[in-house]
Amino acid sequence: MADARDFDLVLFGATGFTGGLTAEYLVRHAPAGLRWALAGRNPEKLESVRHRLAAIDPAAADLALLHADVTDAASLADVAARARVVITTVGPYLAYGEPLVAACAGAGTDYVDLTGEPEFVDRMYLAHHATAERTGARIVHACGFDSIPHDLGAMFTVQQLAPTGPVQVRGVVRAAAMFSGGTFHSAMGAFSRVRRSSAVHRERRRAEPRPEGRRSRAVAGKPHRDAQLGYWLLPLPTLDPMVVARSGAALASYGPDFTYSHFAGTKTLRYAAGAAGLVTAMFTAAQVKPLRNVLLGRIKQGAGPDESRRAKSWFTVDFVGETDGRSIHTRVSGGDPGYDETAKMLAESALCLAFDDNPTTAGQVTTAQAMGANLLARLQAAGITFEVVE
Repeated sequence: MADARDFDLVLFGATGFTGGLTAEYLVRHAPAGLRWALAGRNPEKLESVRHRLAAIDPAAADLALLHADVTDAASLADVAARARVVITTVGPYLAYGEPLVAACAGAGTDYVDLTGEPEFVDRMYLAHHATAERTGARIVHACGFDSIPHDLGAMFTVQQLAPTGPVQVRGVVRAAAMFSGGTFHSAMGAFSRVRRSSAVHRERRRAEPRPEGRRSRAVAGKPHRDAQLGYWLLPLPTLDPMVVARSGAALASYGPDFTYSHFAGTKTLRYAAGAAGLVTAMFTAAQVKPLRNVLLGRIKQGAGPDESRRAKSWFTVDFVGETDGRSIHTRVSGGDPGYDETAKMLAESALCLAFDDNPTTAGQVTTAQAMGANLLARLQAAGITFEVVE
């Protein structure tokens, strides 16, 4: 396939903020000889991105620019047919994502995105998993801060435990960062569609095979103080625990009975209460269409903080794993989660699919399932820390 297609990698969405950071990461860190291109609907904006990239590396002046528009199925089919891997940062994915997933699944082309939208992921499984399995495409959603630190962090924790019996893992997220307008739009969209999302999730559960002789579950925890970590914990109803549980179902190394719970951690009860209040307010606002539209109109997509602000940002995800009477504390940590580290994770995921000797998989798969140790090694080499704390 490497020789049969024009490009190892095509990036769709480089004219946006996170897509532009992903392009800059590729210019600085891609292997020599990478055959890649930029895709989008606006040739002038693509040319502007290419000009900016050429200031970093003059060789980028020769990057191919491809026409791709989510309303033009033929353009997406052409891009998918010419690429080994397609990256997309064009969201919200529930609104704009499916045509490209369909094109990649049909063409046997590997696909990675940044979605944190559970309904979108479930809908894509129902609509395109079987096609991707047949063609050999690996459809890998959530290849940014949603959900790589959590998915690979849980995998790393399980590796340290090497369990023979049931395994319980809890992940606790802390961050100091500004999250993107795109993330806000996706969250408000998800909050406004809770009933529809739940119905699609149930439909997927009925359709998706269970592992034989094992089980893997995401378990919603309760607010409490974690004496071991010293944080107040709030359950996080995000995509991340679903991704981790799917990795646990796919990989026998997670033991015969794997459970994962996902939390936000704060140092004081006051901050925990404030965070809970903010989420409740967002959820309530999302149910009222006029109010939701006002908020979405004020917080724009496609923009983000400047480099100095991002340089001050950080994240940690602490994991506590328990099995066979043993316990372990691990941690994943890095810099700015919403932008710089997300662009890094997304780019390295695409490069890993393109060039590494990964497990044989196809269809909609998780990062741990599709790339596992190879992606973990890439991210460690790129400066994201995976460590045993105690």
